Amino acid sequence: MPAKLIFATNNAHKIAEISPLIAHQFQLITLAEAGIDIDIPEPHDTLEANATEKSITIHRLTGENVFSEDTGLEVTALNGEPGVKSARYAGDTRDFGKNINKLLVNLSGQSDRSARFRTVVSLILQGKEYQFEGICEGHISETPSGHEGFGYDPVFIPAGANRSFAEMSLREKNQYSHRKKAIAKLIDFFNNNFA
Repeated sequence: MPAKLIFATNNAHKIAEISPLIAHQFQLITLAEAGIDIDIPEPHDTLEANATEKSITIHRLTGENVFSEDTGLEVTALNGEPGVKSARYAGDTRDFGKNINKLLVNLSGQSDRSARFRTVVSLILQGKEYQFEGICEGHISETPSGHEGFGYDPVFIPAGANRSFAEMSLREKNQYSHRKKAIAKLIDFFNNNFA
C-alpha cells in the first residue's frame, strides 16, 4: 500500500500536473479529500518560506505526512520578477491574463527575454521537513500562444523547445517541467531513505 501524502494546495491545475508523477509511489490526498477548506497564506518573500508555510499549516491541522510547493517565474531582465509574487503580479485577484499583460509590458523593448520557472517543494515526513528544488530555463515570447496549462504557460518557452508550455500536452510539458524535476528529487529521496 503506497504511503499517504496530503498535497497542500487548492490549485486543481497543480494537482492534475503532479498526481501522475507520484501516483505509483504515494496515495495522494487532496485538501478537499482530507476535509480541509482553507486558503493557506503565502506571506513570505521567498518560495522556500512560502512552501514551508503551506506544508506546516496542513501538518499542524492533520498530523499527517504533507507536501506543498511554491513556484515562481523569474525573469532576468526584470531582476527576478515576478518571482514569489508570480500569482499576484498584477494584483491580489490572481488574474493570469492581467499578470501576463503586465509581464509583456514590462519586457517591452528588452532584448534579453531569458527566464526560468523555479519550484520549491516542502515535504514534511514523520514530522521533519525536507526541501527540493526544480528549475526550468527558457524565455518569454513576444505574444501568448496556446490554451493548455495555466499561469504564465502561454508566454513561457522552455529551453530546447519551440513552443510555449500552453501549446504542449501535459506529457510534453513534463519533459521540461520544473515541478516534475522537484517531485523527482522528492521521490528519489523517499526511495533512498524510507522505501
